[in-house]
Amino acid sequence: MTSLQWITATMPLLSVFILLVLLRMPASRAMPLSLLICALLAYLVWQMPVVQLAAAVAEGLVIASTILWIVFGAILLLNVLKQTGAIDVIKTGFGAISPDKRVQLIIIAWLFGSFLEGAAGFGTPAAIAAPLLVALGFSPISAVVLALVADSSAVSFGAVGTPVLVGIAQGVPGIDHDAVLQVALTAISIDIAVASWLPLIMVVMLTRFFSMQRSWRDGLAIAPFALLSGLAFTVPAYLVALLLGPEFPSILGALTGLALICTAARYKILLPARPWLFNSYGVDQEALQSQSGASPAKSAMLLPATMSLARAWLPYVLVAVLLVLSRIPSLPIKQYLQQLAWQWPVIFGTELSVSVSPLYLPGTLFVLVAIVSCFLLRGSTTMLMASCRHSGQMLLPSVIALAGAVPMVRIFLQSDINSAGLPAMPLALATEAAYYLADSWLWIAPFVGALGSFIAGSATFSNLMFGSFQQAMAVEAAVPLKLVLALQMLGANAGNMICVVNVVAAASVVNLQGREGDIIRYTLFPMLFYCVAASLIAWLLFT
Repeated sequence: MTSLQWITATMPLLSVFILLVLLRMPASRAMPLSLLICALLAYLVWQMPVVQLAAAVAEGLVIASTILWIVFGAILLLNVLKQTGAIDVIKTGFGAISPDKRVQLIIIAWLFGSFLEGAAGFGTPAAIAAPLLVALGFSPISAVVLALVADSSAVSFGAVGTPVLVGIAQGVPGIDHDAVLQVALTAISIDIAVASWLPLIMVVMLTRFFSMQRSWRDGLAIAPFALLSGLAFTVPAYLVALLLGPEFPSILGALTGLALICTAARYKILLPARPWLFNSYGVDQEALQSQSGASPAKSAMLLPATMSLARAWLPYVLVAVLLVLSRIPSLPIKQYLQQLAWQWPVIFGTELSVSVSPLYLPGTLFVLVAIVSCFLLRGSTTMLMASCRHSGQMLLPSVIALAGAVPMVRIFLQSDINSAGLPAMPLALATEAAYYLADSWLWIAPFVGALGSFIAGSATFSNLMFGSFQQAMAVEAAVPLKLVLALQMLGANAGNMICVVNVVAAASVVNLQGREGDIIRYTLFPMLFYCVAASLIAWLLFT
């Protein structure tokens, strides 16, 4: 590639980093500007036809609308819970398990979030976990950052195994079912040594960066419990992958972890004698004026005196059950929900197409549960309408951001149709890197996976996009294929932490638009740790 072509291929990355992270522009301005720059360079330098550019943008807008629907549903469900007072009951329930905010973070973001990732994936965990953390007193910025960090390891087997069963199985030419299972087992075995540290990293980030005391020690004080929490998910997930395959490791691993860790927390096993409380240690002032919905005073006034903890949790239980039942391939529910589909084939006469099954989208399940829950929790039609209005108002800034971010991504991915004889931009970047870095590919492979998730917004798309490329590089570098593909999977998990689409969506749920660059600055280090640690463990144990 020429220098100008290299700049063009890296522009989706450079523009996001410069505008969001360095210049701290809000995503509602940075992403449309990035889209404009990338589209112009794609036309002038990559020589993409105008019709291909227009089709990629149209495809991106349709995909963005599905993401916005998921976000709206998550916000609506949260606002219904606030209006009916259920959130206050849930907060009291967590206090009964443990008043320690570090423990609550691990249970909600790491374990409950991993369950949601296993059931639905595609941004659902952060959309639910982040506002739940805010309701428990976490600042919006800490809630989003830590929910994104937590939504990583479980991505390997997210959405009932989609990154493996679709991403690896369809993205790697000629790979058979047994080889796919070996790749998945290799990935989760490395993850036991890597991802098990993430709960500790999360609590250290909480006490060091998001408390007024700014203490490393408060986070490290809970290290034994945090490491137990990590292993309580990764070890059962490995056993499930070994015995049952790639569909249910994240779901069953998270449920096992929840049972173990909630019990350990209730009996104060491996916990410091003194709980870490916001009101005694101090917390980011943002937590005192959460921007995500009704005020605590208003919520408390509406709190029914007779609401039980089981009833308050019922909406989330319904969401979890519906997500699992609708994602299991052997049940007829998935096929039934996907029967109603809107399709746009040959967009503007190109080979691009897009299809949406509105009933199958997690957002539809969120909205349905929100409506039902309003009355199960003894709310009123007035409360439901108020929740709808407030949710729509919160969503508006994200419409512009995602309408810029997702079409930019689609231009990047669909740039293989051009007059310059070049491959798609991500493959061009990876091929260029391979030319110089083949001898060190064991250390590079995870970053290629992270690049795919950062740009495409999905570990599944990352595995599909780079699976065949990683296969070729495994041969070139004389490294076992299963090891390279496992590192691709783990890197795709890590990229989920900094993925622009996920960041914008999670920020919008807690009304934190404009802080997307700050969020990425915080999640960048855990992402780097994940990639480097995965390569280190692979090098130590498998070579």
